[in-house]
Amino acid sequence: MRTGAENLYRATSNAWVRETVALELSYVNSSLQLLKEELEELNGSAEVDRPKGEGVSVPMIPLGLKETKELDWSTPLRELISGHFGEDSATYEAEIRELEDLRQAIRTPSRGEAGLELLMAYYNQLCFLDARFIAPTRNLGLLFQWYDSLTGVPAQQRALAFEKGSVLFNIGALYTQIGARQDRSCPEGTRRAIEAFQRAAGAFSLLRENFSRAPSPDMSPASLSMLERLMTAQAQECIFEGLLLPSTEAPQGCLAQLRLAQEAAQVAAEYRLVHQTMAQPPVRDYVPFPWTTLVRVKAEYFRALAHYHAAAVLCDSPPAAEVDCPALSQAFLGLPATPGPPGAAPQEQEGRRMLGKAHLKRAILGQEEALRLHAVCRALRSVDLLQAVLAQALRRSLARYSELDREDDFLEATEAPDIPPKTQQKPEIRAPSFSRVKVTDIFHRLGPLSVFSAKNCWRLVGPVHVTRGEAGFGLTLRGDAPVLIAAVIPGGPAAAAGLREGDYIVSLNGRPCKWWKHAEVVAQLKGVGDEGASLQVVTLLPRAEPPSTGEHRPALGALLRGQKECGRGPPAPGRASPRPLLGWSRKAKRGKTRGRLSPHP
Repeated sequence: MRTGAENLYRATSNAWVRETVALELSYVNSSLQLLKEELEELNGSAEVDRPKGEGVSVPMIPLGLKETKELDWSTPLRELISGHFGEDSATYEAEIRELEDLRQAIRTPSRGEAGLELLMAYYNQLCFLDARFIAPTRNLGLLFQWYDSLTGVPAQQRALAFEKGSVLFNIGALYTQIGARQDRSCPEGTRRAIEAFQRAAGAFSLLRENFSRAPSPDMSPASLSMLERLMTAQAQECIFEGLLLPSTEAPQGCLAQLRLAQEAAQVAAEYRLVHQTMAQPPVRDYVPFPWTTLVRVKAEYFRALAHYHAAAVLCDSPPAAEVDCPALSQAFLGLPATPGPPGAAPQEQEGRRMLGKAHLKRAILGQEEALRLHAVCRALRSVDLLQAVLAQALRRSLARYSELDREDDFLEATEAPDIPPKTQQKPEIRAPSFSRVKVTDIFHRLGPLSVFSAKNCWRLVGPVHVTRGEAGFGLTLRGDAPVLIAAVIPGGPAAAAGLREGDYIVSLNGRPCKWWKHAEVVAQLKGVGDEGASLQVVTLLPRAEPPSTGEHRPALGALLRGQKECGRGPPAPGRASPRPLLGWSRKAKRGKTRGRLSPHP
């Protein structure tokens, strides 16, 4: 059904038909995501018991992962390896197969840390591919297709950046699923949930800042901004839930209730901001209706909680000095005329009781509104846990209100003021830590990226025979992998052989040495006898200069074909992880060379 809808979506130019097909794709995508969540045991109601106390949490909003189709890397990579790099592409079948297997694996990652590491490993490999095979004037010629996670509509681009961006989106989405699965009834689970939602917000923020031409709605700047705020709000909610857990370090009494009131108001303010973002075009056209409704439910629920805890401050705390603290007075700024100084909490017990009733009334109204919104959305009505949490909060507020209500209360208290939001722990937006997943460039046998990439053109010179003179070979070497000829003495053996300053040594006496260290090359040159040494070097050409004839050889394969046969496999690159997402369009920089050393006899 999805394939047929896709073909119709691409073939038709009728706007009404495209809109109908897009709705059908959205329905199919939602069904597939629900099925995947059930298979991966992501249904929160199956893992959490019925609420038993205030610490029971409202369900979170996880994202579904973007889906993609199979991709054939072999044809374009073989052409580049044989054409640009001059290697025998048949010798790189294992590397191409490893890349294809890795991409196939990331299509269905496990919903946990292992899945995150798999996605990050593939993302790091994409960074290596970008640095090695992508030139400013051409791409790989592959058509990358990914399905929108919110609408199910397919999107296509030939840019490798689209593949990287989609993988980064899935990393953020998987973090949301990990955060939603945590058991937040214990401190450790709450801490892991906060960390996961912060990492998700960081992934979406990184994507928004570095991916400007999104072909699908879920990766547009507006959607990513909404998702970033949503994850920040969910992290703030987890912070509030952590305060409800028993702790010997938490403040007790009046100050504890006041902090809970302000923290709940902070969560409500975050969700109100999220709802405002969801209500703006174009996000409102494709964001799921259950998301919008749940965000409104949470905004009402936590605002009601803020008023409930404010009532607890007024009714449960002792009168005296603790109640008259500056923080308590600040919480009631803007309060209409009450006994005592303007802007301060009422000191008389009766005044505090009446104000407490006013806050409880607002709490009850907010909880009733949350239940009404919950009943409006059919998808939320099936979430029994959410309804149980809302109903329990309402029963608790009603019971407290009945305790404070008296038959002789003929005058109702004035409207309770809003609780000013305040938090002692603001969520941090943390980008995913790609460096913790150690990978080696799959195609490292092609040579160091500083030289051997599609961004560079070069001329292969050699083999050149150099004999030792009275003062040595007449050259100065510098740097590692590959070793650079930093200087050539005029009239010396190296100059006579045609070697020039700026050449890179890539073969010594028939042994490939692209990855050799400076000391290894020097030691080999010092060890040769009177017969001298045979060198092959690479000279980088200006980008506009075409490959020359004569000594130029387009094939580097014969130069390095015997790397494994010589018993020296190329080491892994010096850095454990490739360039970050910030370098999508950045040129690969040549590595800095090190100190000088002239080999002598």
